[in-house]
Amino acid sequence: MIDNDLTKICLMICFDKITDIFCIVDEFCEDFEKFSEPFLLGNKPKKKPRMSTSEVITITLLFHLSGFRTFKHFYIYYVQKHMTQDFPQTVSYNRFVELMQSALMPMTLFAKTCCLGTCTGISFVDSTPIRVCKNKRIKRNKVFKDIATTGKSTMGWFHGFKLHIIINDKGELLSFCVTQANVDDREPLKNESFLQSIFGKLLGDKGYISEKLTQLLFVDGIQLITSWKKHLFYFSTNL
Repeated sequence: MIDNDLTKICLMICFDKITDIFCIVDEFCEDFEKFSEPFLLGNKPKKKPRMSTSEVITITLLFHLSGFRTFKHFYIYYVQKHMTQDFPQTVSYNRFVELMQSALMPMTLFAKTCCLGTCTGISFVDSTPIRVCKNKRIKRNKVFKDIATTGKSTMGWFHGFKLHIIINDKGELLSFCVTQANVDDREPLKNESFLQSIFGKLLGDKGYISEKLTQLLFVDGIQLITSWKKHLFYFSTNL
């Protein structure tokens, strides 16, 4: 029964695109290594990891196309069982998680440079919490000590960070950034690099209501539209 369910889920992955995705990622990783090599501290490891950075990033991207709810099930029950031809030298799940940490920087730059969509003039902005621990463990938590902060979202208080994203009306990612949890949702909109390719209408929830911000964005060709308490829309009288 489980195998049948996994087969249905796995069919959501475009198998003919796996090679294309890997080639694009691998080409980017080669350029990234050439650029970053002069800035690396310490000596290079004598033994290379069994799985390359390109493979780690490709598998991570495929997870989001797979339909699996958890990455652990995707890696153990699908990648290691049904993708042995594409990834013949997989490592244990715990080791793969370690490799994912080392691939975080190139994967982030890859998403920033190769995975963003095109602004259509209608965009949506929102933020979501990235929790590093449960609320009961905030005082005892040591992960990201002195870096993670405590903030509040629509779901209540949390400890960690915030992920801010902008998408177009097609659901394509246009921009993203990570801030501390106590940073106001409107703060990234004051950063020109966050809105570098955004124009037209930008829709957000009540957390983005600000007359000053609306006027500031209007100068840059962006019309900020936010929902009001009674499901109305708020925008500057200058528009």
